[in-house]
Amino acid sequence: MINLLFLLILGLVCAAALYWGCRRLPGPQWQIWATLPRYDGATGHWLGTNLTWYGMITATANLLAILVAFCLLGSIGVTGSEMLLVAGTLLLVALPAARWVAWLVEGKRYTFTIGGAVFVGFVMLPWILVGYNHLGATAATEPLPVLAVMAAVATAYAFGEGFGRLACISYGCCYGKPLETCGPLTRSLFGRRHFVFRGATKKIAYAAGLEGESVVPVQGITAGFYCVTGLIAAGLFLKGHFTAAFLLAAWVTQGWRVVSELWRADYRGNGKLSAYQVMGLSLLPYALLLAGSFPSSGGIYVDMARGLRGLWQPTVLLALQGIWLITFLFLGRSRVTGARLSFHVHTERI
Repeated sequence: MINLLFLLILGLVCAAALYWGCRRLPGPQWQIWATLPRYDGATGHWLGTNLTWYGMITATANLLAILVAFCLLGSIGVTGSEMLLVAGTLLLVALPAARWVAWLVEGKRYTFTIGGAVFVGFVMLPWILVGYNHLGATAATEPLPVLAVMAAVATAYAFGEGFGRLACISYGCCYGKPLETCGPLTRSLFGRRHFVFRGATKKIAYAAGLEGESVVPVQGITAGFYCVTGLIAAGLFLKGHFTAAFLLAAWVTQGWRVVSELWRADYRGNGKLSAYQVMGLSLLPYALLLAGSFPSSGGIYVDMARGLRGLWQPTVLLALQGIWLITFLFLGRSRVTGARLSFHVHTERI
């Protein structure tokens, strides 16, 4: 019963967020969340550092993914300290990669790519686990079941990436092709279910000049597809089918990353296949290799009640808050938009 309730709550949260986000976030008021003022003595102007909904939503999506991963890992007996150590090491590797890969592929120093961060994290995670089992595990603890942990993380990633695509809608990045340039089948599919972005500071406006144009809602499609995949993979995990959960989550998310770019209009590098498509394609056989290289972890007892209890620890709760804040500060400070502020006195209230 607790397993079904867990999946039901996840499904309702994702459905509500995606329904609201796809309807509201293309609007101009959903890009800048807040602005921090600073006084420029040289010009006498108040300037501002913009904090974005992109960072807010991405940090929340990251938190959701970690919560799902912690619940799944806790349900198979992984301790809170082990989860925090693995999560911290993975974020230490993946977060900087979000900028480095964008710099290498797109030549842009002030932008991010979640796809690049995922590729680096996916490649490194099993070896982080192997390293922990050889160096960090003690005689009193069991080695971490690598494939089961990979299944939990891949499942959580599907949720996090699905929820995180709302951030792309807010910022206007990862945008789809204009419907007028698509074939008749695509136009008929999305003629009434498309996105129209508003706001001159959204990426689709300043990078492609597509503000106000009807475009393929590729971010929304990806969000829904990934969340459904996450629900199915979580169900397989809770039944103890770790290999199936891992391969489903890995293959669907990375395979769709390759296919979805056929509908995208943003710059993804030169060539017929973008670097991100090559990354996604390379992860497909890599996932098969991992599934065949590590034991299937069969026979592990899965107890979601134990996983939920594992969250209710001061150390875990404080760490989760810290992870959210670090992610928001790293991704939420806009480096491509600015603000000039003015202040005045309400004389009628003096």
